[in-house]
Amino acid sequence: MTRFDAIYQEMLGRILNEGVKQISGRNAHETIAIPGMHFSHDIERDGFPLLTLRKIPVKMFVAEQIWFIAGVRKPADFLREFTKIWDSFTNPADVVTVAYGYRWRKHFGRDQLGLLVKHLKEDASSRHAVVVTWDPAQDGLGGTKRANVPCPYTFTVNIIGGRLHLHNIVRSNDMVLGFPSDVAGFALLQCILAQKLGVIPGVYSHSISNAHVWDNQYEAARELLARGNEHAPIRLVLPKNTYDRAERKDKKLVDEIVEPLSSQYAPLPHIAGMQIVL
Repeated sequence: MTRFDAIYQEMLGRILNEGVKQISGRNAHETIAIPGMHFSHDIERDGFPLLTLRKIPVKMFVAEQIWFIAGVRKPADFLREFTKIWDSFTNPADVVTVAYGYRWRKHFGRDQLGLLVKHLKEDASSRHAVVVTWDPAQDGLGGTKRANVPCPYTFTVNIIGGRLHLHNIVRSNDMVLGFPSDVAGFALLQCILAQKLGVIPGVYSHSISNAHVWDNQYEAARELLARGNEHAPIRLVLPKNTYDRAERKDKKLVDEIVEPLSSQYAPLPHIAGMQIVL
């Protein structure tokens, strides 16, 4: 197995063996959960963290991340051509009010992502490269009712030893369906930022306040724990100027990122019947 597959199985096994069962007040589904889970993965040393224990839709997380970097919030604006993953969270105007990229680039009155790039170009030693998605005026605490609030709610970028490291903070992670795509997407963002800043991708870190498995995914989680393979590490190769082309919503960019990944990707079969819990 790849190192990321082994990390994933260790986390999933710990949840099933040590986690606490709890009924969600939002939808009456049961979860098994553990607080405060964390992992770190060195992309340069161990390869790109793309799960091979089941098939992950590569085009989905690639297109999603480009959509984020572009800073837009309508799925019809670029994203829907590649995936409909955000369609469940649109309002009647076809707007995702909590679209991550929009919040990174426009929502708070400043372009956080653009300023991060500018700031680290000026001072690579800075520890101030923080991007926030969570809006305390609107999100959580029994406030505005909406279909979705940010799960990965802030990340920090550091350049240490000539390598770009990204630490992602997540309030809640569905470990069967959400987690693998979240990791791949934010690791892709890390690599894109590293290319833009002329450095090498380093350690991707991921910290979860509530790591859980939903009741309709228990059997799928057990199946994932029983699986094994001999997959080689995956190496991400980005086309030139990926960040700038993502800002322009260059549709050709999706396939140019997906094809080199897919050529290395030989996952085990998908698990039928898995459904997201809203």
